Amino acid sequence: MSERDSLVSVRLPGQVLQTLEHFEKAFGALLVLTVPSTEYGEPERLVIYESTAGLGESESMGSETPVPFLGDKIQLQVRAARAAPAEAVCAALVPTLASLFELEREIESFTNEVSQRYEEITLLYSISETLGATLELEKAAEYILDAVRDVMRAKRAALWVQSAGVVDLNLAAQVGDPGRSGLLSPDDPDSLTSRVFRNNESEIDNKDLDSRLSVPVRFSVRAGGSRKVGVITLVGRVDDGQFTPSERRQLEAIASQVGAAIENHRLVQESLSKERMSREMELAHEMQMKLLPAVETFDFTNAAARVQPAEQVGGDFYQLFELPEGRIGVMLGDVSLHGFPSALIMMLTMSAAGIFAQEVESPSSVLRKLDDALSDELATTEMFLSLFYGVIDPARGILTYSNAGHPHAFVIRSDGETERLVATDPPVGFAGSDSYGEETVSWSSDRDLLLLFTDGLSDTLATKGLKNGEAQILETAIETRSRGASHVIDALFQLSSNTSMSALADDRAALVVQG
Repeated sequence: MSERDSLVSVRLPGQVLQTLEHFEKAFGALLVLTVPSTEYGEPERLVIYESTAGLGESESMGSETPVPFLGDKIQLQVRAARAAPAEAVCAALVPTLASLFELEREIESFTNEVSQRYEEITLLYSISETLGATLELEKAAEYILDAVRDVMRAKRAALWVQSAGVVDLNLAAQVGDPGRSGLLSPDDPDSLTSRVFRNNESEIDNKDLDSRLSVPVRFSVRAGGSRKVGVITLVGRVDDGQFTPSERRQLEAIASQVGAAIENHRLVQESLSKERMSREMELAHEMQMKLLPAVETFDFTNAAARVQPAEQVGGDFYQLFELPEGRIGVMLGDVSLHGFPSALIMMLTMSAAGIFAQEVESPSSVLRKLDDALSDELATTEMFLSLFYGVIDPARGILTYSNAGHPHAFVIRSDGETERLVATDPPVGFAGSDSYGEETVSWSSDRDLLLLFTDGLSDTLATKGLKNGEAQILETAIETRSRGASHVIDALFQLSSNTSMSALADDRAALVVQG
């Protein structure tokens, strides 16, 4: 577009045109408005308004008078006036035009400001809708940055976020021209983004060809103040202009919303993770309980057992094996510590024990094979396993056992006397290559009772004020033995029934076999 075209295309405000027409009618004046032009290389005046009535031959050209508000850009000529001297008409009209042009400028400025504020409000509303409609922070960030880049006419927009427990800033989203990617150190001395994050203050940098605007992303905490979580950086204007303080304030408002969204996203993800973990632990608990045999349904022996983990999963377990020639294999184990790691050791032990109990006859050989199978895993996890395994032979009237460091193993005789089945070896994980030994005691299927339990059960009773939890368990077992194995188990766990799960320091397990 030529200079002449651009000037001619500028329309005079309606109030200016009305005022000019009013003066023409009131004073019979011939009015001309001109602007400077150099279209043809020489300075000249370009007419942008002229009275419709032409000049008569006797009418002289009046002098040009600048409109004060616009300086020499617009000149007024009063070429003739019938009702008053041209100079008087000019003196009255010039300040009026100046006021009208000033008013028009203010209206235009106000309109632009309202339009800009409308864009800001629309953008903020759009961001609120976006953040409220999605939990995928990356997608929301890209949409927001694209909208910000469009409204602020930036060449590139980027969101850098510092994740919990991580020092460096990570590029969460970027739109527009390609820029830096990967990780960004907050201590980078050459990075505007790093400096803004360190100082926690917005900054406009106009040193380079492309203007840059960077603001910290933060969210308010309940205790007061705020915590910074990232930075939004705009690089370059599509018109090659510079970012303004007004745009900085606008971007700060946007960053505040983004900061709240990032924190909400973190809390949601944390909640989902806890919920997912809780569900996984529930499934693990169900799986672990299903791995334990339902001894009450066994028709080859009168037995009962129960396991209660301190957490949703634990390391206490029991097993019964139906062996050839009417023999019965009885096992109870206690993995050190509790929780998920001990549950893994427990499942490995149960799987291996089921195989070894059928492969070899002697309890000591079963424990030897278990030690060989578990030694690497126990060493890696720095755990150990106390384990009792006995084989009841009703036909021969004997109980042969191998005890790897398990303290609570007893035979209760028909007269109420108790016989402790002492440890033959250290726990699995501590025993050497020359372990394991075994012992044999008498057994009467009609009269004797085998009682095995873990220290979690006796220790719980001690915390309730019963100084000797083991003695209390034995006394209860003796009192209830005549009612059957299941009643003995119920009575033992009833002793600590008032103890909440949160107060349990260790897993609890007990196994009773009668004949």
